[in-house]
Amino acid sequence: MTASIAKILSAFRRPALAGMAVAVLILPTLSGQTQAQARGPEKIADVAETVIDAVVNISTSQRVETASRPGGPRQQERPGQNQGPQLPPGSPFEDFFKDFFENRRGGPGGPGGQGENRAPRRTSSLGSGFVIDPSGLVVTNNHVIAEAEEINVVFNDGSRIKAELVGRDPKTDIALLQIKPEKPLKAVNFGDSDKVRLGEWVIAIGNPFSLGGSVSAGIVSARNRDIQSGPYDNYIQTDAAINRGNSGGPLFNLNGEVIGVNTAIISPSGGSIGIGFAVPSKVVMGVIDQLREFKEVRRGWLGVRIQQVTDDIAESLGLKQARGALIAGVDDKGPAKPAGIEAGDIIVKFDGRDIKEMRDLPRIVADTPVGKEVEVTVLRKGKEEKKTVKLGRLEDAEKAKPASVQSDAAPDDKSVVKKALGLDLANISPDLRKRFKIKDSVKGVVITGIDQNSAAAEKRLNAGDTIVEVAQEAIGTTDDFQKKVDKLKQDGRKIALLLVANPEGELRFVTLSLQ
Repeated sequence: MTASIAKILSAFRRPALAGMAVAVLILPTLSGQTQAQARGPEKIADVAETVIDAVVNISTSQRVETASRPGGPRQQERPGQNQGPQLPPGSPFEDFFKDFFENRRGGPGGPGGQGENRAPRRTSSLGSGFVIDPSGLVVTNNHVIAEAEEINVVFNDGSRIKAELVGRDPKTDIALLQIKPEKPLKAVNFGDSDKVRLGEWVIAIGNPFSLGGSVSAGIVSARNRDIQSGPYDNYIQTDAAINRGNSGGPLFNLNGEVIGVNTAIISPSGGSIGIGFAVPSKVVMGVIDQLREFKEVRRGWLGVRIQQVTDDIAESLGLKQARGALIAGVDDKGPAKPAGIEAGDIIVKFDGRDIKEMRDLPRIVADTPVGKEVEVTVLRKGKEEKKTVKLGRLEDAEKAKPASVQSDAAPDDKSVVKKALGLDLANISPDLRKRFKIKDSVKGVVITGIDQNSAAAEKRLNAGDTIVEVAQEAIGTTDDFQKKVDKLKQDGRKIALLLVANPEGELRFVTLSLQ
């Protein structure tokens, strides 16, 4: 036993004995059955034994530039990729892990580590994956194989096969690999992630910290998580231990079916704190089908800019509750334009599926086949209308995003002719167009100043923005604006809904209090 390992065990035993003494004094005796239940269902072992040969390690290598001076900055790694644990200074584990992860594996200070000027060298990283077809199709994360020059699939028995990239999808972080085995492989099947319940037991198998074939178990903590990592976030959250190197590995249910692909963790230390995220199998299956057929993912495109329907917006439109996706702008060359969809419409149903909130729409549209004619239900001035749209294709250059907002304010303009709702307003003139660089296509009333103590200042309105509509009716002058606001007050309305354009003509809806 080395001195470093002995140090770990010594530090580990003392607190453990103290903890056991307390447990004996406080806790009642547990039966064997109860103890097993405390660790989770016994079926976990059966599932792990059945599927573990289908779970693989993904080894990649690439040529990288190395540091040219001692103490240079370390290359940052994406969460989920393989990296040694981060330990506090003075930890009893520090010496051991420094020796194992750095000196023995070519890290800083070890063989091939930093400390001298060196030519570019090859570096490797490890992740996880799983076989979905006995002929050799393997699923992993895109970030595991991104920029890799060589990819190898390593099996539980230690055998290794070189892999070719079939296709990848950065938006969902899924990649598909092809290997050529000498005999059929053990493969696993996908389950239905839509049927996953909160609190359901799940099993993660992968390659954390290069420790291949590691099994951990936990429960489903949440569904439909949006962690702001992409336009189609819809993650399963679990407290099963997921660490660096688990990326691309499967998340199983107790039937041995893959219900997710482990992709990301939230961790201040780099290790598991019980908050991990997996791409749902329903999303993965759709991506994999397209990668197999087209070597790429082809997504539907509606051609609209959207924003969330807030409670204020819902109230201003006379809706009982906030729901759907509010259309802030329509692309002149997009499919929505000829279908008759307009800014101010609220999409509440798309191809028979309810749109409960804004982020539902991009995901559902993207999953719909390109060229399909779909029925879209919109709310327009309180009434439902049905439109038929033939979907286009979302190219890589296209991005599904909410209406943009400018943040730079300009000083007050001397030509202000009206003050209302905390805004200084002016009719559009050639001088104002030139000053604020407002496009000729933008029509309405220009905001030239904002009272910083008013509610308008909290709505991120800026000098140079143009109010195009009030309560879904177009305005052309400051008098139009004032008359419309006065009418809303007379009708007992508490909120005014404004359609606002930035100088480039991008639209968004803003609500202002009339009180």
